[in-house]
Amino acid sequence: MSKNRPSVPFWQNIGYSFLPFADAGSIDMPLSRILRLSLFQITVGMAAVLLNGTLNRVMIVELGTPTWIVALMIAIPLLIAPFRALIGHRSDTHKSVLGWRRVPYIWFGTMMQFSGLAIMPFALILLSRADVFTLGLVASCGAFLLVGTGMHVTQTAGLALATDIAPKDKRPRVVALLYVMLLVGMMLASFVMGNLLMDFSSTRLAQVIQGAAVLSLILNVIALWKQEGRKSARIKAEQAEQSFSQIWRSFTQGRGTKRLLWAVGFGAMAFAMQDALLEPYGGEVLGMSVGGSTALTGAWALGALIAFAYCARRMSTGSDPLRLAGYGTAAGSLAFMMTLFAAPTGSIPLLFAGATAIGFGTGLFSIGTMIAAMDLSRDGNSGLALGAWGAVQASCAGLGIALGGLIRDGVSALALVDAMGATLAYRATGYGTVYTIEIILLIVTLIILGPVIGLGAQHRNEEAESFGLREFPT
Repeated sequence: MSKNRPSVPFWQNIGYSFLPFADAGSIDMPLSRILRLSLFQITVGMAAVLLNGTLNRVMIVELGTPTWIVALMIAIPLLIAPFRALIGHRSDTHKSVLGWRRVPYIWFGTMMQFSGLAIMPFALILLSRADVFTLGLVASCGAFLLVGTGMHVTQTAGLALATDIAPKDKRPRVVALLYVMLLVGMMLASFVMGNLLMDFSSTRLAQVIQGAAVLSLILNVIALWKQEGRKSARIKAEQAEQSFSQIWRSFTQGRGTKRLLWAVGFGAMAFAMQDALLEPYGGEVLGMSVGGSTALTGAWALGALIAFAYCARRMSTGSDPLRLAGYGTAAGSLAFMMTLFAAPTGSIPLLFAGATAIGFGTGLFSIGTMIAAMDLSRDGNSGLALGAWGAVQASCAGLGIALGGLIRDGVSALALVDAMGATLAYRATGYGTVYTIEIILLIVTLIILGPVIGLGAQHRNEEAESFGLREFPT
């Protein structure tokens, strides 16, 4: 009997090895409650796939909408992201006669998300008609704005609620689980929508979008049900101790902080320029179906999920987060090369490999720079540092998406009229130009990151050392 005792710890820990978030639950907040709360991340992931994947391909390829218009539409929700710090602050200090802080924000965010998805099919129908194109453009922009704003409000307040109700020692694991559920939601949505749209028609597209609207409302209500307790003390709003300008000055005075933010900006722009182009690239250049190109977004999410697991393992051994961000930048350069060469070789598997590698590089870079921002913060202001990180990251990502569409359209127009020579008179020239610019931007990002690699390890504080994606802003 005693000989078998050494195997007991193995069998006790095997569940945690194969189910890495099995220890996220506690007596006060069991795992079933966490998983129910994480449903709001499923709806955010589903909306992200629709906006950044399926709809942009349909509008460009099937509806013939100019790429620059589609890119600007997709960029609209990202431009709301810099205000997430303000949204979180307002939910912290919200005055509610019902004694809730987070519930009103999650509810109104859900309603905006539902409303945007509900009107989107009709807006796209108007957009496809030349006689009411302007009205369709305005309605489509409004629908994208509603969905994007709802996503940001719901996710910000939802993560804050998870932080409120989770025990302090479990918070990093809880919010990390919520982030993983976001990626799972993106993968599931991309594969399910891809199969539903395999035989594409306008009617089927409208059914899928409105089905997503109803499902978002139902899942978010289930996620929110009896999660936040009502407290009479919350009827009076709390006062903020510092203004945003004071917080920003305090953060940017840190050693290497400005260089880090420059790197975040260039890197975010580099990874985001292809967001509105990947699926149209697969459909227009490689002849993939709507369902097949939608699966590219699932491959991207899978790569990001692998990056998260890799970061979790490396950070637990004390690795420098900026070194991981550098690895992500290098992986991104290789990924864009793979994507670039998928056209001349006509290889769809190479494009899928490139999409997965793009997700992997994006995940490494985003998580590495986010943790580095926490490391460089002072006086325990990690949440404020993440707000600054999120503002720069989202703004530059939105700019990158818009520039990607403009550059693709401009170069393609010149190439197809032989203005660049017969060799480049090809549909893939515009896409290839964008991918080449992204590789150059990633090289610039590596140059900026170089002097601050290792700096985060010197300033690692106790909160950042316990790895987790608490208050992860995107």
